[in-house]
Amino acid sequence: MYTLFLDTDCDVTPEIAAKYHAGLISMGYMEKDKEIYPYETWDKFEVHHYYQSLRFGAIPKTFGLSPEKYISYFEPAFKEGKDILYIHFSQAMSGTFNAMNLAYESLKEKYPDRKLYTFDTKGITICSLNLIYEMGELYLKGATPEEIIDYGNKEVDHFATYFYADNLKFFARSGRVSGLTAAMGNILGIRPLIFMDADGQMKSISKARGRLGAINALIHYVDDLEDHIEDHKVIIAHCDCPLLAKRTGELLQRSLKKKLDIIYIAVNPTAGAHCGPDCVGICFHSKHR
Repeated sequence: MYTLFLDTDCDVTPEIAAKYHAGLISMGYMEKDKEIYPYETWDKFEVHHYYQSLRFGAIPKTFGLSPEKYISYFEPAFKEGKDILYIHFSQAMSGTFNAMNLAYESLKEKYPDRKLYTFDTKGITICSLNLIYEMGELYLKGATPEEIIDYGNKEVDHFATYFYADNLKFFARSGRVSGLTAAMGNILGIRPLIFMDADGQMKSISKARGRLGAINALIHYVDDLEDHIEDHKVIIAHCDCPLLAKRTGELLQRSLKKKLDIIYIAVNPTAGAHCGPDCVGICFHSKHR
């Protein structure tokens, strides 16, 4: 027997976790020197309130979890005699997984027969969430951890995520995007187009002028790279700009002339601290990333 674990950096909410009978690991951030854990410190993500605070100068800071925090999540399952399959956001983007490994080494001393299986989605937010939707269905059908991981390994590089950066100061502060020049964009109205690469890192790939130009560029990437897109979910994420996200979906549907299963979500606050408000992104099934 085993149990599934997911995390909030994958845009997993308690409702999504409940659908897959999964434990939910909360990835925290600092707000005015206070540690905030999504869905633990508060029950509901107030999207507009959070991103509005960023617009008015709030600067949340993210941090990795401690080994003790991971132990608090994992130990109850091990104590019940269950193994764990943890599907998580990109290991290349955080040092928190070093703490996870330390936690597991500690737990193995108490529960030597228990196993922790992990799967790296090589993404964050919707890039991870799209894989979770498909891998979660396998979990509900009774697949083994090995079978789910095997499926994930075959599909992980076929879920592409492209988005635009609206205010470069957030990305500049985080330093998480390679090839991004933050100084020029806000002055000239340039929106860099960013994607998740096959190593699980964010990279700048091109530029567009204005939000509409950026949305059209996103749609171009989808049109060029999509692979059986109608057989999988298309997830459009936004950072408190739902109308722009909806417009993106309408334009995408019109461009591809296919019946798409589109889901709209708000980017979680921990990831949102790095990209800032008014960003839009698309995750879709693709030939490659």
